Amino acid sequence: MSPHATSPQFLDTWSPDRTHWLELPAHRSSVSIARRSTTMWLTAWRMPAELCADAVLLVSELATNAVRHTLGTRFLCGVGLVAEGCLRLEVHDHDRTGRGLPRCEPGPDDEGGRGLLLVEQLSQAWGVDRSTLTGGNAVWATLAD
Repeated sequence: MSPHATSPQFLDTWSPDRTHWLELPAHRSSVSIARRSTTMWLTAWRMPAELCADAVLLVSELATNAVRHTLGTRFLCGVGLVAEGCLRLEVHDHDRTGRGLPRCEPGPDDEGGRGLLLVEQLSQAWGVDRSTLTGGNAVWATLAD
């Protein structure tokens, strides 16, 4: 599905035992912490291995974008089990400039620039909204097994 699809409510309104948040500094090393935390949460929820792998990859891409392309010094990473076998991933930055996410068309030899293409291909739906938690961007994606 394309970006800006209708976004269900943010994870802050879901049940706390089915939602986990992590606030991290906007440093490259935080991306690996976000991946490990997501793996831990999904393992505890006994999610299928393929769904876990896709979710961890998407969290990695969204967290990387928050670190590389926004002006914030911190970001929030959220993972929620919103229905049986259905996950919602969110990364909220603190960038209030309204710039949104960079859209680029990477060339065949470019080493980067494909993160949102991966998000689009792996998720059922994804989008970007204004975060009610940080005032910055909230990039979200949903996955199901």
